[in-house]
Amino acid sequence: MSIRSEDALIALRQIQRKTEQASKTLAAQVKLTPSQLLVMQILAERGETSAGEVSKLTQLKHATITSLVDKLVARGLLMRRRCEEDRRRVWLTLLPEGQSVITSSPDLLQDTFQTRFESLPDWHQAMLVSSLERVAALLDAEDLEAAPILDVGALDERP
Repeated sequence: MSIRSEDALIALRQIQRKTEQASKTLAAQVKLTPSQLLVMQILAERGETSAGEVSKLTQLKHATITSLVDKLVARGLLMRRRCEEDRRRVWLTLLPEGQSVITSSPDLLQDTFQTRFESLPDWHQAMLVSSLERVAALLDAEDLEAAPILDVGALDERP
C-alpha cells in the first residue's frame, strides 16, 4: 500500500471517527441523534410543519421521518396531528420541552462543517466536492442514498 493511499484512508477514518464522536456526544448530552435534532431545529425555525416537508428539507425518507417522530413524540419533545382536510397529511409541532432540549444541545457537526466550507473560495469548494465524489466512486458508494447529515444513525442499532 502506498503512503498516499494510507494517508487517504487515515483521513477517511478520521472523518468517520469524528462523526461517531459527535453523535455519541450528542447522545450523551441530550439523548438524541443528529437527525432527530435536525428535525427539531426545523420545527423550531418554521413552526408547525408537515412531515412531508420535513422529509424534503432533511432529504430523509418518509419512513425515516416517521420513525424519528415516533421517538420524539414518545419523549414528549414534539406533537403530531392529522390534517383535518387530508388525513394522509401529518403536522408536526415542537413542544416547549423540545425547545429546551435544542437550547441545551451542542452544535451539529454538519453546521460546523457548513460554516467552514462556505468560507472557502468557490474553486476550493468545487475541488473538495469533486474529490469527495471521486472517493465515493472509488468505494462504490456513489449510488448509496445519503442525506446531508453527519450521523451514524441510532447508536444502539446494528448495520
